[in-house]
Amino acid sequence: KRISGSFEPSNMDKEQSDLDRDRQYCELCGKMENLLKCGRCRSSFYCSKEHQKQHWKKHKLICKEVEKPLPPKVKSEQGPPPGGDKRAQKPAEKSPPEPADPAPAPQAAPEVSAGEDGGSPATPNGQVSSSLQKLALEVIVPCMNKHGICVVNGFLGEETGLSILGDVKALYDTGKFTDGQLVSQKSDSTRDIRGDKIAWIEGREAGCEKIQFLMSRMDDLIRHCNGNLGNYTINGRTKAMVACYPGNGTGYVRHVDNPNGDGRCVTCIYYLNKDWNVKEHGGLLRIFPGGKAQFVDIEPKFDRLLLFWSDRRNPHEVQPAFATRYAITVWYFDADERARAKEKYLTGQKTVKRLKPSDEVNLFKYNFKISDRI
Repeated sequence: KRISGSFEPSNMDKEQSDLDRDRQYCELCGKMENLLKCGRCRSSFYCSKEHQKQHWKKHKLICKEVEKPLPPKVKSEQGPPPGGDKRAQKPAEKSPPEPADPAPAPQAAPEVSAGEDGGSPATPNGQVSSSLQKLALEVIVPCMNKHGICVVNGFLGEETGLSILGDVKALYDTGKFTDGQLVSQKSDSTRDIRGDKIAWIEGREAGCEKIQFLMSRMDDLIRHCNGNLGNYTINGRTKAMVACYPGNGTGYVRHVDNPNGDGRCVTCIYYLNKDWNVKEHGGLLRIFPGGKAQFVDIEPKFDRLLLFWSDRRNPHEVQPAFATRYAITVWYFDADERARAKEKYLTGQKTVKRLKPSDEVNLFKYNFKISDRI
């Protein structure tokens, strides 16, 4: 919980300022760092003038001049042209925190060990055990609906996890990883925002059999949850994004996975980092539930599965990693939102370039059999 050293008005004002800052994000891509403020309404933010121009068609419908007295000899200006507001400016910088009001301490993430109740979800012969359904309905569903975040430790067991890690390392050694890209990113500033190398995997590629096994287990888990996760009806997912932070101090600045309604509702991440030491290696995933000042720190531990809502409820960042950090991420689609996003894409409103309709996988298309083995 947030600790407040005093209830003096100055501290209350500061806390409100912190909350206001945490609600600021680029209206187009969801980025939360180095923002510019709309100079006309002063209530919307953008990470660049380019994104402000791209979003102007929608923003102009609600953008209104702030009504306040102008200083002497300053002539009032008209609203911004369709090309964007030339007066975009950076919001005022927050003053350093006072000793009486320390920074919020991290909250504990809701965790469960898959092996604590009925053993690992994957039995030795590759079949899905009944504990997978129990894990879904008795742990993940209530945890997600209450907290919006759920951590499962020991998801597949050490032997299976190591075999998946072997696939990932072999894939990385082939040189098939490329620099991570941003949604709707057109500038050359990507490396300043995210420093990971990624590869998109369907699961049928040669040498990716173990990764496919992981994806099938994720699918099984989500099927058991389906119909009980919020108001979502999940009917598909993305391909798996296999990511590697090379360990040279790179990370990923604070952002939102799905800021524009592209259909993604659940982010599912599987970590592959054996003997990870956060104090030495860094690489924490820090989540800010509800976009508030309080945060939850997730260590990228080996054989750990993390689920959280993909929309603006969970802004997050990957802190600089100083050792090679591997993770596999799959995003699951809500049927209704994804249908609307595809319609916008096909009619030319391409707000999401990375997640084209051709990139998605129908959750029931391949009908993974329970006899699939590693």
